[in-house]
Amino acid sequence: MAAQPSTPDWSRVRLHVVTGKGGTGKSTVAASLALALAAQGRQVLLCEVEGRQGIARMFDVDPLPYEERRIATGLRLRGRAPGVVHALHIDPESALLEYLAMYYKLGRAGRALDRFGVIEFATTIAPGVRDVLLTGKVYEAVQRNNRNKNAIRYDAVVLDAPPTGRIAQFLNVNDELAGLAKVGPIKSQADSVMTLFQSPRTAVHLVTVLEEMPVQETADGIAELRQAGLPVGSVIVNQVRPGDISAHDLAAARAGKLDAEQIEADLKEAGVDIGDGLVEGLLAEAHDHAERRALEDSQRAVVAGLGLPTYELPRLPGGVDLGGLYELAEDLAEQVIR
Repeated sequence: MAAQPSTPDWSRVRLHVVTGKGGTGKSTVAASLALALAAQGRQVLLCEVEGRQGIARMFDVDPLPYEERRIATGLRLRGRAPGVVHALHIDPESALLEYLAMYYKLGRAGRALDRFGVIEFATTIAPGVRDVLLTGKVYEAVQRNNRNKNAIRYDAVVLDAPPTGRIAQFLNVNDELAGLAKVGPIKSQADSVMTLFQSPRTAVHLVTVLEEMPVQETADGIAELRQAGLPVGSVIVNQVRPGDISAHDLAAARAGKLDAEQIEADLKEAGVDIGDGLVEGLLAEAHDHAERRALEDSQRAVVAGLGLPTYELPRLPGGVDLGGLYELAEDLAEQVIR
């Protein structure tokens, strides 16, 4: 993963929001980022708001309740003792119950409303309120003070956020509430959330792969975030194929000019049994790979033109398990963790 000349200083950032088009691996990147940030003894909270229990699956733990749970030890960086990654699964119904108990003292009454389905109804018909509740819990974790002495004070919070197509709407909670609440505690909470989201303490990172549609959606997402006054942090290019074939050989493969006789001779020398169509099949695969690499290079140029710090994470051939998350975390830490 090549370092960028414009590597930002993330030391001031307390909230890292990770978004991306579906299928780009944004949840994997969010988890890897949390592990990387937990280096050097940092306490990190990894949050999810989409109700998929993705964190539990990635870290191979039981489904998360609506409370903070320790799930992993952070990346060990430069021989220093790592910190801890906690996780929180935020669902709107639990967030609303907590909100009612905090602002209106509706403890048992709030739970009664939940049994009657009132809370689900409220968060469904008023999606703006739903987003305020979800983001409000994230805000509380970032801004946590000493009022609750038993609560952990985190050095960083990583939010596995909704996809790029909805991220500006999700974060821009004031606009979502414009027609619903002009005064009152919900409006006050939205104002506080927006103050954090639009400050240098927040960075929105967009995850993409080197394909035309995800890259275009990334560009559109950046424009929408900037229009809403939300700080864009970086573009993280995920699932990058290894560049272990020279540019000369790639060009020859695309042009159909690889030396079939030499390839056959090399295979025989290596003891490979040359069956019918083996060389032709290899040449066809080489051509397809070269075409794919050319497409990726063209999209890499588009990403570079977005004018943001850009980082690349490799495609892991064995898939992403917990060990793979740590591999990706190390890649990120080498470039952006200070």
